[in-house]
Parts: sequence; C-alpha cells; structure tokens
Amino acid sequence: MVSNHGGRQLDGVLSSARALPAIADAVKGDIAILADSGIRNGLDVVRMIALGADTVLLGRAYLYALATAGKAGVANLLDLIEKEMKVAMTLTGAKSISEISGDSLVQELGKSLPAALAPMSKGDAA
Repeated sequence: MVSNHGGRQLDGVLSSARALPAIADAVKGDIAILADSGIRNGLDVVRMIALGADTVLLGRAYLYALATAGKAGVANLLDLIEKEMKVAMTLTGAKSISEISGDSLVQELGKSLPAALAPMSKGDAA
C-alpha cells in the first residue's frame, strides 16, 4: 500500500504519486501495489496506474458521494470515474487498463513531448 494518508501525518513527505514509480521499480511485479492519497477523479486513477499502481483506492470521493446522495451518489460517482478513465485512456491511446503505461506521462515539459509539441523558446519564434 502506497499512501501518505493525505499528507496529514508528515507534510514534508513525498506524495504517493511521486513515490510510486520508484516503489514499482523496486518490487518489479513481485507484489501487487495498491495506491491512494489524492485520488479525486478518473484521470487521477489512470495517472496512478501509469505510475505503477496495480490497484487504486478512492476513500474520500466515495465518502463525499455517500454523504451527499447515499447509494445513488456512490453509483453516480462510479459512473463518472469510469467515464473520466475512458476519456483519459482514449486520449493516451490505451484501449484497456493493461495498456496504460508511464510512456503517456509528461515527465519533464519539453523532454518527453514530441518536438512539434514542445514549448518554443523566445529565439524560436518566427
């Protein structure tokens, strides 16, 4: 389980998203990685999978949905998360969850983007 408990315990520690790639690399698939902390929508779920999570947990979002609209709120949340995940997957070319990878993440602006999409410097302007 990769979690920083919402950063409430030690505010100077790494976020789960920042720690996840190194953890995934260290365990190299030997154990399943569950991740939480800061997951608010379907795009966040896709990001965590791309960073190395096998399973993503959403606590706060479910509690808010349950508190505001009961069972129907949770059902609506699940539908919304699924739709957001599908949009993110379509935009990154992933046809299934198993195709989500870190290759679709921008690691450092300008370095992992295709040259045509990289930001122009002042000297590049026509």
